[in-house]
Amino acid sequence: MGAAIGAGGRAVLQGENGRVAARAQAGMAAQSDAPATAAIPRPKAARPEAHSRAIDPEVVAPPPLQPEELERVEPRAPLSDLALAKPPKLKMPDDWNGTKLFQPVAPAAGMIEAKGYSVAISGIDIVRQDETCADGGKSWTCGSRARTAFRAFLRGRAVVCAVPPEGGRDLIAAECRVGNQDVGQWLIENGWARAAEGGPYVEAGEKARTAMKG
Repeated sequence: MGAAIGAGGRAVLQGENGRVAARAQAGMAAQSDAPATAAIPRPKAARPEAHSRAIDPEVVAPPPLQPEELERVEPRAPLSDLALAKPPKLKMPDDWNGTKLFQPVAPAAGMIEAKGYSVAISGIDIVRQDETCADGGKSWTCGSRARTAFRAFLRGRAVVCAVPPEGGRDLIAAECRVGNQDVGQWLIENGWARAAEGGPYVEAGEKARTAMKG
């Protein structure tokens, strides 16, 4: 095998062995020319470490209770009236003259039920339908007699009462009239109800009692 000296002082081998040696030298030269950082692997992202905490079930969970161990208590009263919601006051129009109640029913003298309203005539003490009165040592059913007279007075006519336009379940005390006739005035003057103390019908009640009406 012969060798020749080439430029740069490198030996040039001849023959088959020369070609093998040349390829080996070329591979070494390519490895020497590659950047040094190519062989360094990329760092992997570290996984966050999981933390766990033991929980005592007897501390977190409520203890078991038997139904007989529970006691229901009443809620406390509000600290002040400011916390209580009150219904808003209805503002009536200037030309409002009352609410007309059609086909009124009288469960007692001085009480009217109609259109979802329950109205007690104001300024009087109502005579209940089951009330009895004494006259000359005798008892008579003045309550039912007063109710019958009041129903005859109404005769199914519409009654105008000073109640809000929308009715409710509560009993409302209000002034009422049939046409131009004051209902409370008629009851007191005819002795079918007693005038309330300090009310507008006290004088009419005294006259009816003197005349022994009702």
